[in-house]
Amino acid sequence: MKKALITGITGQDGSYLAELLLKKGYKVFGTVRRLSTPNIENIGQLEDKVDLISADLLDQTSLTEAIEQSEPDEVYNLAAQSFVKASFDQPVLTGEFTALGVTRVLEAVRSVNPKIRFYQASSSEMFGKVVETPQKETTRFHPRSPYGVAKVYGHYITLNYRESYDMFACNGILFNHESPRRGIEFVTRKIAHAAVRISLGKQKELSLGNLDAKRDWGFAGDYVEAMWLMLQQNKPDDYVIATGETHSVREFVELAFAHVGISDWEKYVKADDPKHLRPAEVDYLIGDYNKAKTVLGWEPKTSFKELVTMMVDSDLEREKKQ
Repeated sequence: MKKALITGITGQDGSYLAELLLKKGYKVFGTVRRLSTPNIENIGQLEDKVDLISADLLDQTSLTEAIEQSEPDEVYNLAAQSFVKASFDQPVLTGEFTALGVTRVLEAVRSVNPKIRFYQASSSEMFGKVVETPQKETTRFHPRSPYGVAKVYGHYITLNYRESYDMFACNGILFNHESPRRGIEFVTRKIAHAAVRISLGKQKELSLGNLDAKRDWGFAGDYVEAMWLMLQQNKPDDYVIATGETHSVREFVELAFAHVGISDWEKYVKADDPKHLRPAEVDYLIGDYNKAKTVLGWEPKTSFKELVTMMVDSDLEREKKQ
């Protein structure tokens, strides 16, 4: 039986990846930070099927012990401070978690067993102010947030360990991927949640930032399969994972509100709210996933409209239960 350790198992991606690996017959371990009340909502249905280990990206010893305890064949480093807006408010902490945290996990792998296969969650936010369209593995990075900068560090330190220590270490440059398990602070989930609540008369308005920002949005459940595929190859490499389509925040709003029967969404949405605008904006992201398609045989399965509908339906169900 193969064994995998997932940092950030309680997050959106970690929970979908855990489900996938369990279906494939893995024994799955996940790290959780030692909190008085751990947030395990996303893995509630898996709690008795996975082994949780207390560890923290800020604590080298705990990471080494987690790897010694789980003896994994594969490590997926998905944990990070992953909210872009928060990275402007807490740039140093973001660097500790999202940049140096990667080095700590790599160093733990190297010291315990350098044969372990390692996956690093890189991000399309590394491209930032894009220098070419669409963005691919060879596109130059120009990050526009402390989060994007920290992800660039994590990307290159992974590459460095691969080349320096002959480790099987891969970077997945994932473009925006969403799901009903997305945190409420992220714009897509915020829109889906508000559309539902406004339609039920529980909320009066929705405050957003830049409606014209465009993103390449896919479904997290599709993207975790690409992570797994990367670690099944004969040699380690880096891959862009995307849909090859771009849609604006405005389109997301239109679809979400239309799905709950609201056509005049402008009445309820307050755009360009200063508190939601970033000091430096990323305006346009669209990924070229041809390498992943050719080498991994991976393609996205869920359309943009299906994604929006899935998220709104899930929040509708939640609200009706409450």
